[in-house]
Amino acid sequence: MKNLSDYQKRWVTGILLLGLVGLIGWIDDKLIMWGFLGLIYIFAFHEAMLLFRLENNKMYSWAIMIWIFAYFYPNPDDLFFLIMIIFGGTLAYTRDFNKELLLPFLYPVSGILFFWILYQDFGMVAMLWMLVTVALTDIGAFFTGKAIGKTKFSDTSPNKTIEGVIGGIILATIFGTYAGLYIAPLWIAIIVTLLTSFSSVFGDLFESYLKREAGVKDSGDILPGHGGILDRIDGYLFGAIVMVITLRAFL
Repeated sequence: MKNLSDYQKRWVTGILLLGLVGLIGWIDDKLIMWGFLGLIYIFAFHEAMLLFRLENNKMYSWAIMIWIFAYFYPNPDDLFFLIMIIFGGTLAYTRDFNKELLLPFLYPVSGILFFWILYQDFGMVAMLWMLVTVALTDIGAFFTGKAIGKTKFSDTSPNKTIEGVIGGIILATIFGTYAGLYIAPLWIAIIVTLLTSFSSVFGDLFESYLKREAGVKDSGDILPGHGGILDRIDGYLFGAIVMVITLRAFL
């Protein structure tokens, strides 16, 4: 990797990641998926701790314990509310607890828990649906923005344009819907895909906001040419939550 340009590193890393994700999906085993998402979970949690400028190694123990419970507990989203109760009780009892330590559990822990819920409740096809939708939103926004983008979308991410965002959502909705047809009727697939795509735009924007607040270009450097784990999954963290909620609402 050292002898490659950033552009080449990006392509090589991207192809390797795509191959790994494809392999995990093809195997489609609960324990392997849990372990794979668990690695993403821990690295993302660490990057979030850095972005939030937090130092408390005990939080890693809590994060690991939550992920272990998530494997055995049938409704992992309940764990998020349990965290709120524990943190609230600790704050009230000690009156000397850093409330900001809750932030990494809001982001990215909640999003990755919904990754797991999506797989556990709706299967590998739903995971593929979400991955395709968010990826196409990002790809469509990039190329549409390059071609016709003129109007800035947000000061948080000056390179994004309204035209690019709309183009990405349209592309993702058209083609992502086809993946959803294996799970839902057409009208439900369209709504779920559209809302998932739309939410992923703001997942990407939110991570950009965190990086600006922290004064860094990337959330980490574990992925050559891509930055950190959060730089790759930011849109998926919002997208997974919205997809699970909408699928539960309509199916």
